[in-house]
Amino acid sequence: MRKLLIGAVLALGLGAQAGAQSAETEIQGVISGQIEAFQADDFVTAFDFASPSIQGLFGTPENFGRMVMNGYPMVWRPADVRFAQLSERAGRLYQTVLVTDQSGQLHLLEYEMVRTEEGWEINGVQFQRPGALGA
Repeated sequence: MRKLLIGAVLALGLGAQAGAQSAETEIQGVISGQIEAFQADDFVTAFDFASPSIQGLFGTPENFGRMVMNGYPMVWRPADVRFAQLSERAGRLYQTVLVTDQSGQLHLLEYEMVRTEEGWEINGVQFQRPGALGA
């Protein structure tokens, strides 16, 4: 009985870990997909990665694209993109992304992610201060 209980606990723990890794992989795929769409100036596809609230805020892919080009040029034309930690706060998931722009400057961004019927979507991006990673 004890072996059965230990096995069940291990299976639940590994299942939760696998679920977290799956969510992290999916979230990173969404962010990467949106950045790839921006690099191709495919604002329609980039807009599809945004949550309904972000889509409602900007209305059209063109408006959304203009906002990214003007407010987040390092996302529109990154030199390098690296993923840091995925964290949860108050039931929301946040993916930290390190983006190096074309001039070599490093930007620390935090993507808020939401789960919808279509899957993970980006619900906002905030600049973070450089020491936010604890490095």
